[in-house]
Parts: sequence; structure tokens; C-alpha cells
Amino acid sequence: MAFIDVIKEKARTDKKTIVLPETSDKRTLIAAANIIKEDIANIIMVGKEEKIMDGAGWLEVDLSEVKVIDPEHFERLDEYANTLYELRKAKGMTLEQAKEILLKDYLTFGVMMVKMNDAHGMVAGACHPTADVLRPSLQILRTAPGVKLVSGFFILDVPDCEYGENGTFLFADCGLNQDPTAEELADIADSSAKSFKNLVGSKPVIAMLSHSTKGSAKHPLVDKVQEATRIAREQYPHLCIDGELQPDAALVPHVAKSKAPGSEVAGHANVLIFPNLDCGNISYKLVERLGKANAYGPMLQGISKPVNDLSRGCKWEDIVGVVALTAVQAQLV
Repeated sequence: MAFIDVIKEKARTDKKTIVLPETSDKRTLIAAANIIKEDIANIIMVGKEEKIMDGAGWLEVDLSEVKVIDPEHFERLDEYANTLYELRKAKGMTLEQAKEILLKDYLTFGVMMVKMNDAHGMVAGACHPTADVLRPSLQILRTAPGVKLVSGFFILDVPDCEYGENGTFLFADCGLNQDPTAEELADIADSSAKSFKNLVGSKPVIAMLSHSTKGSAKHPLVDKVQEATRIAREQYPHLCIDGELQPDAALVPHVAKSKAPGSEVAGHANVLIFPNLDCGNISYKLVERLGKANAYGPMLQGISKPVNDLSRGCKWEDIVGVVALTAVQAQLV
């Protein structure tokens, strides 16, 4: 069974409610219809019902079982506005501004639905940049207890791949932190290990990636990854982690024997931590397009409740997958 099919089956065992605020995007409408059809989650869509249903008719998809909420006619709008005002008044927001934002910004309204327990999670980003999804999520939901850094990851499911966890990998950070410090890379590794365990269900084997393996090159970027590995081992001794490793040493057993003999990670990694956002983002897109992998994300880790981002180049099938993953995350909150 494919990885995403396993996730969908998990989602069905304890169905959650996920809000989709990008209702002007046809991929979102098609995805919502398929989520309902596959019985993965209950769906709330934010917007004008007539416009959404017109779009569904034009696309020939059935959204009759989707709940549509128009902020202008929402009976709890004043309660939402008061809560948002209380959260943001220290930053200068007025009650009137809070209400206006909720009426105009469907992303913020969707996050407030999660905050107010009217939905278990939110998925957006098909037609908004990551910053627009992340900003209200951090302002309203805040970070989870004990989390030092919010980061982003992708689940990559590579067909006919002998590496990783039967071709399944977690890549981080591919969507959020541009140039993490050594301390931040260690935190990303710990969060990613938890995400991999929760979503994939297997033991995370973490490679801290670099253009160098075990000192084969000298550069401040190599030093950063070496230091990140040291910090991770010190602060999170339970992790199965090693670095710095080149990708071939991290993934391919016979290369690992040559480049990193004695490493319990080399040749077996399924969680790949990249030294910066350039490396992570470029790598996941290359694997997705050239390796014909299914890429789900960027998922966000470290927020108190599940909110997940999408690539603006996503397909409707990707939205279905991220909703299923978000529902499973919500089961664990």
C-alpha cells in the first residue's frame, strides 16, 4: 500500500474537520470533492456559498456535503473578533480592525476556526505564499509547548525506490527557515524526527546533509552542520543522527561503507536535514519532478495546532494528501 493510502486510512479511523479557505482556487474545489468522496475528513470552506457552488457546477464536482461558512453571516463573528482583538491588541490592533480582517482575510478566518475549536486544522497555500499562511498561524495559534522553532518539511514518496523507508523520506527545512543556525538545525532535526515517527510510523534515521562527509571538505557551511550534529546529540540523545554526510553517503549503503564506515545512519537515512532553505527547496523540487515523487507539504511543525502549507505549484491530488496528513496530525494533538 502506498504511503498516502496508509495516511488516508488512518484519517478515516477518527475523522477530523479541516478548513480550506482558498475557495476561489479550482484545485481546492476539486480536492474538497475528492476528500469527501474518499471519506478522509469533514471539510469547511470559507466564502460565498453561491460562488463556491457555481464553481463546483462548472467543474462538475459534488460539494453538497461540504460545510460553507461566509464570514459576513457567521453567527460567531463578534466572538471571533473579540478573541482576535485580545490576542493582538498589544500590537495595536483595534476591535474594528479585527472584525474587518476576519471579513476580508479568509486565511485569518480559517486559523481562527482552528483556534476556536470549530475545525481541527487548516490547509492553504495553493494561491498564497508561505508567509501569508504562517503569519496568522503564529500570531493566533502560537508555538506548541517546548518548541523552540517552527519549521517546514515535505514528505517525499519516491516510486520504485530502495532507499529511505521504502522510498518515503522527510525533507527539512524546505519552506520556511532560510539560513538556520547550528542550534536551529538541531531543533529542526528533533522536530522532524517526531513528525516522521508520527506520520510514517517508522524509526527516524536522521542525516545532517552537507557537501562534505566526515571532514572531506573544509568550509564554514561544513562547520555549521558539524556543530548542529554535535548539539543535536547533546540535547536530544535519543535521536539516531549523524553528520555531516553527503546525500550519497546518507542513502546508499555501499557508498556509506566507503565514506562513513561505522556510522549507524549512513546508508540508511530516511530523514534528511538540509543546511539551508536553498538546498532543501531545490532538492525536494528536483526529486518531485525528476524522480516523479509525490511531495506533500510544506507541512509546518511546531505550531500548537495543525496548519499546513501548500506549494503554489501543487496539483489537486497534493491538496488531498496534505489534508489527510493534517487530519492525522490533528488526531495526535
